[in-house]
This record gives sequence, C-alpha cells and structure tokens, in this order.
Amino acid sequence: MNQEKEQDLVEKLVTGIPGFDILSDGGLPIGRVTLIVGTAGSGKTVFASQYLAEGIKRGENGVFVTFEESPQRIRKNMRGFGWDIRQWEEEGKWMFVDASRQVGEQPLVSGEYDFDSLVARIKYAINQVGAVRVSMDCLGAIFTYLPDKAQVRNDLYMIGSVLEQIESTVVVTSERNQEYGNISTYSVEEFVADNVIILRNAMLQHKRRRTVEILKYRGSSHKQGEFPFSILPDKGIVIIPLSTSETPEAGTSDIRMTSGVRELDAMCEGGFFRNSIILVSGATGTGKTLLSTQFIAAGARHNERCLLFAFEENRELILRNALGWSVDFQQMERDGKLRIVYRNPEANPLEYHLIKMQEIIEEFQPHRVAIDSLSVLEWGSSTEGFRQFIVGLNSIFRERRMTALYTSTTPMTLVSGTSTSEAHISTTTDVIILLRYVEVYGEIRRGITVIKMRGSQHDKQIREFTIDNRGMHIGRPFRNITGILTGHPMSGFYKPK
Repeated sequence: MNQEKEQDLVEKLVTGIPGFDILSDGGLPIGRVTLIVGTAGSGKTVFASQYLAEGIKRGENGVFVTFEESPQRIRKNMRGFGWDIRQWEEEGKWMFVDASRQVGEQPLVSGEYDFDSLVARIKYAINQVGAVRVSMDCLGAIFTYLPDKAQVRNDLYMIGSVLEQIESTVVVTSERNQEYGNISTYSVEEFVADNVIILRNAMLQHKRRRTVEILKYRGSSHKQGEFPFSILPDKGIVIIPLSTSETPEAGTSDIRMTSGVRELDAMCEGGFFRNSIILVSGATGTGKTLLSTQFIAAGARHNERCLLFAFEENRELILRNALGWSVDFQQMERDGKLRIVYRNPEANPLEYHLIKMQEIIEEFQPHRVAIDSLSVLEWGSSTEGFRQFIVGLNSIFRERRMTALYTSTTPMTLVSGTSTSEAHISTTTDVIILLRYVEVYGEIRRGITVIKMRGSQHDKQIREFTIDNRGMHIGRPFRNITGILTGHPMSGFYKPK
C-alpha cells in the first residue's frame, strides 16, 4: 500500500528560478505541460528562457520553440541576463525550433497550420540535444489563425499529448488581455494544461507591481496566493516567497544585548533580547536616526558585524551626523565591523530592494541590522506591496537569527495618527519604542517610552531625554502630564529635570 502511494506521488523538476521552487513545493511536475499566462510585459518570455538556462546549468539540455520572436531577437534580449544562448547552441545544449512568421510571409487562415510538421520538428530537436526541458513561446501567435475555439482546443491537446509521450517537462506561454479576469485569451488553454501559472504586472496606486500565482497544479501541492517578484538584469526572475521559506523560524533567545543607550537598557530590564525586531517610531527630528546610530555603535564595540541600510540620508550625511554624536562610522568600516548601504527608495520597486537587501545580508552575515527609514519606502509603494515587503523582511531576520532595528517617521500622535508602517509592523515586532515631542509651559521637549517588549517587563513611564554631542541621555519621567501619546498633553505640575 505504501509503495503504491509513493508511485502515485508527482515527481518534480527543480527549475532553479529563485523562489519558484519554494512556491511550487519543489518545482514543475516532471513530464507534464505547464501553461504560463500573462499580459504583455509580465515576464513570460523571460520565464520560458530562464527555465531552460537554469536547466543547462544543472546539466539538463533544452529546446526553445518560438512562435513569435525570431531566435536572433531572443538571443539578443536574453544576453542581458548573462545567458549566452549562442554558446549553448554551439555546445549542443540549447536548440531553437523557429516557428515564427517570417518577413513577407502571408497570414494563414483557419485550418492551414501544419501542426504535424511542427511536432516532428520539435521531436527531432529534443532527440538532437537530449532535451529534458522544452519551452514554447508564445502559443497565441499561431492561434490568431484559428478563430474556432474547438480547433484551438484540439490542437492544444494534440501538442500536449505528443510532448507528454516523449516525457519532456514543458513550459508553454500564452497571452491574456487583462491582469484579472479570463485566464487566457481564448479561455481554453488552461483546460488542456496540467498546470497553470499566472504572471501579473498590475498597476496599483500608480505603481507597477509584479506578482506570480500558481492557479492550478494538477495532483501536486503548492503555495496559495499571489507572490511578488522582480526581474533583475543579472539574474532574471526572482520570486519573493515571503514567509514560505523552507527554513523554520528561529526560536527566541534569553540573551540580552545593549541598545547603545544605558538608560534605555534599564527601561528594558537589561536591554533587548537577541534576535529581536525593534521598531523606533517618532516624528521628524525626535532622534530616530540617533538611536539607530547608537544601536550600531554598541554592536561594533562588542565585535559584532553591523549593517546599516539607509533610505533617507546619503552616505556623507550619515557619516557627518554620526561624528556629531562622537561615533566614527568610517573607522568601524575600516575595522570590518560595519557596512553602510545607501539606496534611493524611488529608484526601484520594493521587490527589487528586498532582493538586494537579502543578497547583501547573506554576503555580509551581520549580527545587527538597522533600517532607516521604512517610511520612505512606504510612501513610494502600494499598501499591499508594503505589507508583503514587511513580511519578507521579518522573515529574513527571523530565519537568520539577526537583531534588527527599524525606524519609522510618524505623525505627532500615536492613537490618532498611526502610519501604515506602524500598522503592519507593530504586531510582528518584539519591541516598540516611541519618541515624541512634548510641550511643557511653552517649551518643546522630547519624550521616550517603551510601549511593548515581548517576553519581558519594561518601564512604562514616558521619560524626558536630551541630545548632545555624546548622543541620547534619558532622564526622569514626566509627572502630572497626560495626553502625550494622543497628541493633547495637559500639564498640571511639572518638575523639570
């Protein structure tokens, strides 16, 4: 009985496309046809080409059947991803079957397309290179000659059955007219394929956002829902599987680590727990960047590798500000204890930033990471895109057992002015620190409070703090002043520090 169950399991072929094999629970079902659908510019041809390129890297040769673009154009377009198709052709690892319409060729009418000849050419190419993988791009180009849906369905069945007989694992691309709605242009392609994958490049809140969804995986498990992806010049498609990584989430730690501010450590009953995610929230100028600077400096003093992602201030400004608080970031870099990475938040979509951040983290292997600030990333993204970015970011740090500090610029209030970033992060962070302005007898002062510390007691008072050339200094709590968090402070008696 157990042996029969094992034989019934669908064996999968690892595609090698970053993130896809996690999303698909192992890759594409072997010996079956997978339909990739999407609108123009969604990445269908890149997926089909990358599927073969990654196979060649694994010793699995491929055949590319093109119905639309010429082999010359495909070679040229894919060269930017680092795939030397011509070299692979010369080595007998990649072979084209050119079924594209030639210049000056008259359009065919329904029923004139010679599918028998096409299938024979495909079988010959597969035998020539010993192909394990086959990509066909894009079927819609030939079905424009076949307006009868019944004939389209019959032809698809015929192609699919022939390819299944030769036990190749096939990827077929097809156009669709809209991001959400009918699965494919002719609304029949998805019914004759074993698997259906949708690539989207939707416009959300004036921002383009690429996602992939496995709609159907006949007889095989896969992750549900839409997952963001990006197309990178040096890699091709990179899918962000968010919290679906194969690596289980790391456990909690009882080891305390310093925040870099002695008085804040006391407020947190001895410092942050290692592997925590900390959110520092406050209005502009309240000291968020200072707190992240002292957090990084404390790690360097304890011989920890530290990484600072800056999305708001450039490198020169970061170094100057740090020196103003008696922190020498340049020396830390020379000692190999710090890396500063400045990225323009508007230059690329969130998915691209997350992928690059993950690459840097895997290369540098830091113990502490500070991100200053999440708010500028939030402003340039859609709500759903930012939510998934936070989920992916948290997953990276949890799985690698790193301590991370995020800063977020918020309105003057907490209760009546919570930002999107706070709403998405607050439930998943371990520590939340609020920095606020407080008006006392016509004078603006700064206040700090710890409103959340998972797994530990903490000081719940709002304390005044000052900033000088040595950094942050936290003093006594505000007395007889209420409404600070709601943005409507009322003072009775205030005893200054």
